[in-house]
Amino acid sequence: MTTIHDELDAHATAVADQVVGWRHHLHQHPELSNREVNTAALIADHLRSLRLDEVRTGIAGHGVVGVLRGGQPGDRVIALRADIDALPVPDLCGVDFASQVTDQDYPGGPFPVSHACGHDCHTSMLMGAATVLAAVREQLPGTVVFVFQPAEEGPPVGEKGGAAAMLAEGALDDPAPTMVFGFHVVPLPKGWIGYRAGVQFSASCLVKITITGQQVHGSTPWMGIDPMPAAGAVLTGIGQLYRQVSAYDPVTVTIGHVEDVGRFNIIGQTVTLWGTIRAAVEADMPEVQKRLETLAAHTAQAYNCSATVEFMQDVPAVHNEQSWIDAGLPTFRRVAGADKVIPAPPTLGYDDISEMVNKYGGLYVMLGVQDVQISASGTPSPMPGGRGIAMNHNPHFYADDGTLVTGVRLHAQVAYNYLSGALSPARQ
Repeated sequence: MTTIHDELDAHATAVADQVVGWRHHLHQHPELSNREVNTAALIADHLRSLRLDEVRTGIAGHGVVGVLRGGQPGDRVIALRADIDALPVPDLCGVDFASQVTDQDYPGGPFPVSHACGHDCHTSMLMGAATVLAAVREQLPGTVVFVFQPAEEGPPVGEKGGAAAMLAEGALDDPAPTMVFGFHVVPLPKGWIGYRAGVQFSASCLVKITITGQQVHGSTPWMGIDPMPAAGAVLTGIGQLYRQVSAYDPVTVTIGHVEDVGRFNIIGQTVTLWGTIRAAVEADMPEVQKRLETLAAHTAQAYNCSATVEFMQDVPAVHNEQSWIDAGLPTFRRVAGADKVIPAPPTLGYDDISEMVNKYGGLYVMLGVQDVQISASGTPSPMPGGRGIAMNHNPHFYADDGTLVTGVRLHAQVAYNYLSGALSPARQ
């Protein structure tokens, strides 16, 4: 006897090649945060072709929301979310559809652009899931909202964007979700699902440290104040901040970009350090920020400079409640196989889906897409003869096309099971 779950799987298999095609197209034509014009147009055109009840565009920049109302009675509303932006990272993953794109006009650029975080996979899998669920709409007891979010990697400084901006513009006000679901592709074994009760992704903020001296010619440093040695001392001191908070609560402060205005024979007026703070325990964030401010101010003063520290783009941690995990595990095991659903360690990566999960409740998990094996002790390692392990944001990051259908099935099965009540936390 064919069940609705078999039917969902059959539709997912039928759309698998199209999903791979979308992924290849998106991978070859990546767009940076708040610039996802063509990506959003591709998504919207497809959603309209499915004759959804609503397709809304231009949300928080280039966000797209589609609404599918099921043919059966039901009050539950599930939002399925994918992020659509790319990164300023060269594409060295070695595929014939690798990106050759350079964004000449992006603030701070020009930048090479690639989907080195896997958002091309997220977008194409959710487009596939929309196809599958639209095909069974008469059997759905409730509503599915497809959320394609721009600027997950963070908008340019001075611009608004991302999940918080979508919520501020009312993207999910009507219909309001009673569950939000999503997942991120990661270096786990192909088709495996990793989950964690508690903090799955960490709290984050962007940091700008401006160190000010006095500009002067490079031949007469004593006639000015060089901010560069102070910047170097701040960078060195940051490496010791982790010792000032509990060793049991992971934190990291990373400076990813140093900006100076000048030339080789000029000692500039300012040096700006751009970076990020990550805290596995969200309550630790204010303490780390305070200590970073103290470090920057006093270190700069020791070099006769001054320093200001700004914190921007705060993103809360992604937190999976145990009751939601317990409710979701049977569906995960049906999709991937019981032996391929495993607890995953926390990560200091961030994802601003936390804004949505925190507000509406739900789950965020991980989908493995690489040639990786898991030892008996739970340690991942490269599979012999495979392509190795390449972390997200690495120019060599890759994702196996064959795993995309698993992601389509995961979205579709979670959506149906939640709407039908089969996936329900104890408190609902």
